[in-house]
Amino acid sequence: MLEVNPAPPLLVILSGPSGVGKDAALEELKKLDRPWYFAVTATTRKMRAGERDGVDYLFLDEDIFSKMRERDEFLESAQVYGRWYGVPRNQVRNGLNSGRDVILKIDVQGAETVRRLIPEAVSIFMLPASLDELRARLARRMTETSPDMDLRLKVAQEELARVSEFDYRVVNRDNCLEQAILDIDAIISAEKCRMKPRMAQLL
Repeated sequence: MLEVNPAPPLLVILSGPSGVGKDAALEELKKLDRPWYFAVTATTRKMRAGERDGVDYLFLDEDIFSKMRERDEFLESAQVYGRWYGVPRNQVRNGLNSGRDVILKIDVQGAETVRRLIPEAVSIFMLPASLDELRARLARRMTETSPDMDLRLKVAQEELARVSEFDYRVVNRDNCLEQAILDIDAIISAEKCRMKPRMAQLL
């Protein structure tokens, strides 16, 4: 009898510019009830309304974050808009060791570092249908002042120019998040069917 071994766990990077809808996508992906492990990023920024510590982010003060950096406990870390963000190594390691696909939401700068450290990671870039849509989403969030929004839009344009560095692109159009979720789910399903599976290893 033919015995088919299960595909090894994937490390899936979900990236894109600020305001493109990565957090909303993550919430919808969790509702699909797939055997996925959602890695939680650490940050020194303040918690926003509706966010939960340990679920949306690991909210840390700068001293704790700095000590973790000194102990090399982050897979990658960077300062973004004046706040620190980092991916704890144990978040990724625990997920992969459990045999589940790890979903990692991370900014474009961090995605570059993770791809370099784990070349077999699957990288997905979320992008808006237009810069006007992105500007409107940032305005609806009401968490940035006008100069901050201008900076985010400038950085977003630079990040959008790097879409070709990723394996896949998913367009998140206004009022079409459901399609973006279907696309991400389909990408992961297709990757699990590869004849030569990716072997994501964290040393």
